[in-house]
Amino acid sequence: MGFKSFAIGILVRVLLIVGFAYLSLFFFFKDQSMVQAILFAVIVLFLALNLISFGNTTNKKITRFLESIRYSDFSSSFTKDSKLGNSFREMNMSFNEVIEAFKKTRAEKEEQMLFLQIMIQHINTGILSFDSQGRIGVINGEAKQLLQIPQFKDINDLGKLSVDLLKSVLSLKPGGSFSIKINNEIHLNVQSASFKMEGNSWTLLSFQNIRSELQKNELQAWQNLTKVLRHEIMNSMTPIASLANSLGTILEEDIHEEDTGELVLEKDSYVDLCEGLETISKRSTGLVDFVNAYRDYTNIPQPILKRFAVQQLFENICVLLKEELAKSGIQLQTDLNPKELELMADQDLIQMILINLIKNAKEAMEKATTRTILLKSGINSQSFPYIQVIDHGEGIVPEALERIFVPFFTTKKTGSGIGLAISRQIMNLHKGNLEVESAPGITTVFTMKFG
Repeated sequence: MGFKSFAIGILVRVLLIVGFAYLSLFFFFKDQSMVQAILFAVIVLFLALNLISFGNTTNKKITRFLESIRYSDFSSSFTKDSKLGNSFREMNMSFNEVIEAFKKTRAEKEEQMLFLQIMIQHINTGILSFDSQGRIGVINGEAKQLLQIPQFKDINDLGKLSVDLLKSVLSLKPGGSFSIKINNEIHLNVQSASFKMEGNSWTLLSFQNIRSELQKNELQAWQNLTKVLRHEIMNSMTPIASLANSLGTILEEDIHEEDTGELVLEKDSYVDLCEGLETISKRSTGLVDFVNAYRDYTNIPQPILKRFAVQQLFENICVLLKEELAKSGIQLQTDLNPKELELMADQDLIQMILINLIKNAKEAMEKATTRTILLKSGINSQSFPYIQVIDHGEGIVPEALERIFVPFFTTKKTGSGIGLAISRQIMNLHKGNLEVESAPGITTVFTMKFG
């Protein structure tokens, strides 16, 4: 029945049902004709079913449309029912536009997914993801090559390469990182991130073999250290050698033998000899102190990690340095937030770093008008604890900001130049870092970040 509109179709079907129902009743009561009455009743039933089916056209369309969206079947078309009227034509057009939009969005997502997959497979960083049950999600070729595990189905397969690596990965917090030496060829740096997908928690790991970079940095560090050692040793040995040669000349030229057989040295020569020997003694002592400082730098003990309250640490520092700072007219203030903050670290080593930083701050504040040093602690945006030492001294010029952590480099007239280097090394042993920011003449902030 090709009616021009859905409303007319409904109206005609209702009229036909009423008409045939009337005829059925007419033949049944007036002519007592059962055959005709039943025939018209069947026609009425057929028309009623047709009306119901016709009325469900909209529901069928909506159901077919929703199923197309649900099962991502965007091949459906809704153009054949436009003969039912303008309302159906507009609905068909809307359905087609929505399906086309979904089809376009899906195509774009598939292109993006393909691009991401290609990019993940071609980057030089190993990528691996696993869910809360340990099942592997994504793993690229670089990760397979680095980890050297042919069949990788579960995160526990990492134990085939290194049990320590597996333990470190399973205990790694989101956003954390660590480095581990697997063998002579592989030294991995591992970083972690977490995300949720389809209600399941996932962990994303990135792996990089930093062996060549470490070798390069190690070589550069040794070269820099060799330069420093050569410079310091030459500064001490050159005047010692020169003085020893001069003193030998004095003994050879200015000493003479009396008739009695006694050796006699002139007073001026004797004074020169004493001064020269004293200078040699001082330079030798300085060289010994330098060697001892180098020994201290290369023999930092492995930290013994224990949980302790930062408030207790701050109180100990204040008691230890109260009198020394008071003599310089400097006040040590503390800011602890939260007050119950705790650290998993070696308290003695951390205390040693803080004492060194506060003493450096005190020396930098000889001419400062603001006579306070702030000892501050808290939790950063990555939920990791930190401790800061803030002073208002002369500060550090930009050119020296990075070099101050180089062993034996110092901007002070006195000092070995290893205090900050040792402090940073201790923080590295804690899987943290020591950083500095400075605005000369305004403020300097040393930040101890704990991983």
